Amino acid sequence: MILAVGITAIVLLAISATLFTALHLRDSTQALVDAEQPLDQTGTFLRRDLQGAMVPTTNGIFTGDFKVGNVTSPGIGQPVALELYTTTGALSDTKPWGEVQKVTYELKPSTDQSQPGKDLVRSVTRNILATATVDVDDQLLLGGVQDLKVTCYDGNQWQEAWDTTDLTSATTNLPQAVKVEIQMAGAANGNTRPMPIEFLVPIDSQSRTNS
Repeated sequence: MILAVGITAIVLLAISATLFTALHLRDSTQALVDAEQPLDQTGTFLRRDLQGAMVPTTNGIFTGDFKVGNVTSPGIGQPVALELYTTTGALSDTKPWGEVQKVTYELKPSTDQSQPGKDLVRSVTRNILATATVDVDDQLLLGGVQDLKVTCYDGNQWQEAWDTTDLTSATTNLPQAVKVEIQMAGAANGNTRPMPIEFLVPIDSQSRTNS
């Protein structure tokens, strides 16, 4: 009986250790999935918006400009990193807007003071023909961002600034590709910052003339 009790105790101890390891692995995996989900969502929004970028026209009706760099966007109130018109607006029977919408990406001070870095915010304007106050919908995509860098490929080299309204430059058309680099902030205790996250998106839409 003593031998049976000893064997049972050893078996129970092994089962407990296995169960503890499995629970720890589950919690670690869930934490990794939760941490990666905002990054995946951010990449999805960026790729979809850039792939649906509208070609700029001179009349500015139902489309607009493509700007990268220190851009001051009406209705936003502060410089943004990326501004474009894209065909990613969701059609709805309850909202009188089309699929074309104006989208900007910018870094704003973090709403969580305990977290280092800034918030990456996607701002959407559905009523692109508004003549009065612009209604902007801010969407928080990612927190803890140290820097957001957007560069455009003109066919020969990467440009850090792009403005289709500048008729004196070669940027009146859409770029051939856009590269987005997101640098996450390090931990609050001063640990080394992680490697930057990069998205490279080809742009298929191109205008044959400036008009």
